[in-house]
Amino acid sequence: MPDVIILMGSKSDLPHVEKITAALETFDLSYRMHVSSAHKSPAHLLNLLAQYNAEPSPKVFITVAGRSNALSGMADAAVTAPVIACPPYSDAFAGGDVFSSIRMPSGVAPALVLEPANAALLAAKILGRTEKVRAFQQAQTEKLIRDNESLQG
Repeated sequence: MPDVIILMGSKSDLPHVEKITAALETFDLSYRMHVSSAHKSPAHLLNLLAQYNAEPSPKVFITVAGRSNALSGMADAAVTAPVIACPPYSDAFAGGDVFSSIRMPSGVAPALVLEPANAALLAAKILGRTEKVRAFQQAQTEKLIRDNESLQG
């Protein structure tokens, strides 16, 4: 069973998903990717979610859907594991697509994380990858200290 299940609304979301998977690998998180749409293939999506929901192992879902993001809400309503919505940015609507990921009905609560690397970081924290998260945070701190020192002369 993978640690993270990535659901993308269409294969055109793959470049965004690849940024997420690269970050997941830095935290040693296994993943599986699927294409399934809440709008175009709801029965397929619900079947897929039911299969993963039946597995007792800890997991996190990351959903990637542009335009109208019903995928994240539908996934969150159908599973007991955490869902992280990480929609791709769209120039076509000046980023306005994100609004479909912000408000959800009561009782539906996917987290919204806009940066792919941060979606992976949140998944690592949820799944208790404490040492990997600590190492990541330490590397961030060390970089900032080096950057500060380089400015001080």
